[in-house]
Amino acid sequence: MSAKKVTASRVIVFGLLIVTGLYVVCVVGLAIGQRRLLYYPCKVSIKEEQPSAAKRGFRPWENGKGELIGWFRPSQSGPARRTILLLHGNGGCASIWFHYAEGFQSAEPVDFYILEYPGYGGRSGGPTQSTILRAADDAVASLSRKCRFYIVGESLGTGPTCYLAGKYAANVKGVFLVAPYNNLAAAAAAHLPLFPVKWMLKDRYPSDQWLKDYHGPLAVLLGGKDEVIPSELGRTLFDGYDGPKKSWFQPEASHGDLHDGAPGIAKDVLAFWKDHESPNASEK
Repeated sequence: MSAKKVTASRVIVFGLLIVTGLYVVCVVGLAIGQRRLLYYPCKVSIKEEQPSAAKRGFRPWENGKGELIGWFRPSQSGPARRTILLLHGNGGCASIWFHYAEGFQSAEPVDFYILEYPGYGGRSGGPTQSTILRAADDAVASLSRKCRFYIVGESLGTGPTCYLAGKYAANVKGVFLVAPYNNLAAAAAAHLPLFPVKWMLKDRYPSDQWLKDYHGPLAVLLGGKDEVIPSELGRTLFDGYDGPKKSWFQPEASHGDLHDGAPGIAKDVLAFWKDHESPNASEK
């Protein structure tokens, strides 16, 4: 073998080693820092937001231990016909989702609760799948009337919403998912196709598995230009659900558009839920 060929072979091998090394470094970095890439909590506490929240009709929501766990807005137009719990997305405080309460309450008298996650809004702890699911369980136990209720989830929050729907299926009378995913590994793989995210991911949020134990009405809103959670993942979740279901597809909507516009179809979602109520389901 000539000296030139030997040199070229060494260059190729050396280049492959560098690329492989960089890839391994990236994999390790992603594995270590994945939760920083997934959760973007705000640090403004519920107490700090209370004055501005009160102007919009919201009160701090406490659990049985007296801990602040989110926000509550009572019905603005007479006795509530139903209780709705919202689980929000991964970025910002629960107050960013106040417009959902305003949208649903403009359509019907409802009591509206928004859960704040651990590590968000001044709450102690840090956000992980296990801490958020425990907080979701605590939220159900802390509802003012522990019977029938409805759940709304957006983006990351659609996973915990499916968890609650499956676990409390007898009491959950309707679900509305905005920009959902079938499982978080699929959502991560859509952004990082070159990495083994299925094996790296700590918080998997298997929405499709959790939803198997729920059989009530499922409403889903998808956006054709959702750059965060591809609509195909939500469609896969929707298509795999065997219970009563209805979807709304907005072909030009981005992830932010869905966040802003979802309350605009609250009246339609409520009508769909009502169509599948049992004779006594309107009782809270």
